[in-house]
Amino acid sequence: MHMHGLTTKKRLSRCSAISLLLLVSLFVSSIPAIAQDSDSIATLRRMGKAFASIAEKASPAVVGIEAEKVVTQRDISVFRDWPFSEPFSPFDDDFFDRFFRYRQPQRRYQQPESRQVARGSGFIISKEGYILTNNHLVGESEKVTVKLADKREFTAEVVGTDPESDVAVIKIDGDNLPTIELGDSDALEVGEWVIAIGNPFGLDHTVTAGIVSAKGRSNIGVTEFENFIQTDAAINFGNSGGPLLNLDAKVVGINTAIIGPGGNIGIGLAIPINMAKDIRDQLVETGTVVRGHLGVWFSELTPVYISALDLDEDTKGVVVTDVIEDSPAEKAGLKRYDVIVEFEGKPVDNGNEFRNRVAMLKPDTKVEMVVLRDGKRKEITAQLSKREPERETAASRTETLEKLGIVVTNLSDELAERFGYEDVTGVIVRQVDSGSEAARKGIKPGMLIMEVNREPVKNTNDFYEAIDKAAEKGTVLLLVHDGRATFLVGLTLPKDK
Repeated sequence: MHMHGLTTKKRLSRCSAISLLLLVSLFVSSIPAIAQDSDSIATLRRMGKAFASIAEKASPAVVGIEAEKVVTQRDISVFRDWPFSEPFSPFDDDFFDRFFRYRQPQRRYQQPESRQVARGSGFIISKEGYILTNNHLVGESEKVTVKLADKREFTAEVVGTDPESDVAVIKIDGDNLPTIELGDSDALEVGEWVIAIGNPFGLDHTVTAGIVSAKGRSNIGVTEFENFIQTDAAINFGNSGGPLLNLDAKVVGINTAIIGPGGNIGIGLAIPINMAKDIRDQLVETGTVVRGHLGVWFSELTPVYISALDLDEDTKGVVVTDVIEDSPAEKAGLKRYDVIVEFEGKPVDNGNEFRNRVAMLKPDTKVEMVVLRDGKRKEITAQLSKREPERETAASRTETLEKLGIVVTNLSDELAERFGYEDVTGVIVRQVDSGSEAARKGIKPGMLIMEVNREPVKNTNDFYEAIDKAAEKGTVLLLVHDGRATFLVGLTLPKDK
C-alpha cells in the first residue's frame, strides 16, 4: 500500500511537470502569434493614419455643387437591364436611375415645368478658381452654386462642358482658394488603394476607401467616350464630380456613376484624370471640345475574324468594316478588311481604346498607322478631320423624340452581341415614349432600325438626318428588326413649318 501510494504520488508529480511544460510551450508558441497580431494592428493603424492624412490634405479643395434649372418631366418607359434611361438630366428622378441604378418598367405621366436643384461634387484645380466636375451635373444649368469646406459660397461660371465624356469645367472668383493636385491615371494599377471624397445624399465631405477593381471599362452606356476606372470605394448619389485619389493624395479620376440595382454595391466608375486633363485644357481655352475624325467603321478582332483573315492567333487590333466616303481614311487609302494593329507608334489593343485615341487628337493632326492587308504590314498616313458631335446633327435627340416618339443609339459590338445583331447594321432603339404612335405600333427598346424610307442607316447621324427629311412630307417608313424577324412600321410625323 505504501509503495503504491508513492508510485501514485510520483505519477502525479510527473503529470504536473508535463502539464507545466505544455503550458510553457503553448505560451512560448503563442508569442509569435501575439506579435503578429500586434504587427497587423499596427499596420492597420498606419493605413488609417494614411487615409486620414489624405482626407485632411484633399478635403478642403473638394466642393459641394448645386445646379438649378427649370425642367419638364416627360412620360417615358424605363427598362431593367437596359443601360439608358432618359431624359439624361440630374434634375428629375430618372437622373438617379441613369447614373445610380436600373429599375423595373414603370410609367411617369406628363407634369408641368418646375424649378429643381441637382446636387453633386467637384474639386478646385487652380488658384484661379477652376473646378472639375461632371457635365451631367452642371450642363445646361441656369445657376450653379459652389460651397467650400470652410462654408464660403460662390456663384460659379460654367466655363465649358463636354457631354460626350461627361467632363465639365466651372469657375469661381475668390481669395485663398485651396487646390488639389492632379495625378497620372495611366500609372494606376488594378488592386491599388484609392479614396473617394464627395457629398453623397448631402453629407458633406464623406470619405470612402477601396481599391481599383479594373481599368478601361467601356460600353457602359453612360457617355459617348468611355474608359472608366472601376472601383469598390463607396460612391453614391451626390458623389458625382468628386475626386478619386491615390495614396499620394493626387486625383486619378472623376467619380461619375455606379452600377447596381439601387445604392452602392461596390461597382463605381470614374473618368481617368489623364482623359479629363486634355478635355479641361480645351474647355478652358475655347469653351468647347473638338475631336479628331478618321472615318472608318470597325469591329473588334475576334478569333473568328483572325481565322477568316488568316492572321496569327495572337494578333491584336481592329478590323475595318467600312470606309466613309471622302473621309481621311478613304483619302489615306484604308480599305475594308484592313486590320489596324498600330496607331501613332503604339499597339492597338481593342476598339474602344482605338476610338478614344483618335478622338483625343485635334483635327488636321497627321497620324501614322500600321495595317495588315492580306497578311502583309503596310504603313498608312492620314490627316484627321473634325468629328461632328451627334448633338449638332440636323435633328437632335429631343426633337426626334417629339417627332417620332423614340430615341436611338449607335450599334456597338457589345450591344450587337447582347441583342443578337452581329450580322446586321442599323441603330438600336434606346427609348420609346409610351404614349407615342411608335409605341402603339410595337416599337420597343432593344429593336434595331435598319432603314428609314428605304435608305440604310449605319449610325445615329444618318438616322436623325433621315427623320428630319421625312418630317418635310409628314410620313416615315422604318425597316425594323427585333432579333427574330424583320418588319415594316409606318409612322406619321408633324410636318416642319
